[in-house]
Amino acid sequence: MAAERTGNFRASDRGSEQGIAVALQRYRVMANVVGVLLIALVCVAVPLKYLADIPEPSKVLGITHGWLYFLFFLTAIDLALRAKWSVKGTALAILAGTVPFVSFVAERTATRKTRAGERL
Repeated sequence: MAAERTGNFRASDRGSEQGIAVALQRYRVMANVVGVLLIALVCVAVPLKYLADIPEPSKVLGITHGWLYFLFFLTAIDLALRAKWSVKGTALAILAGTVPFVSFVAERTATRKTRAGERL
């Protein structure tokens, strides 16, 4: 049965409005965190590394961005499955986290469309 309980999770919760809202909130937080870190990495840490020979900020921000991007990836996949995004929309949302400033635009688009009940 589709609504059978498995632990604290019911299979019917996956596409529920509440499940989508929670997944969207996680996605929004991670998209913004990854976006800010990527901008700091590209606009501050990398110039410090190559222009001032200070590699430490680049190492720290690079590793931090990499791990948090992985969490962003997981939250985007979770939201895509719950909101039934298209493969193309999912791929574009995930790739947006790798281009400075684009993650903010993608997050706003994904939020607007998801809240309207549209597929990305």
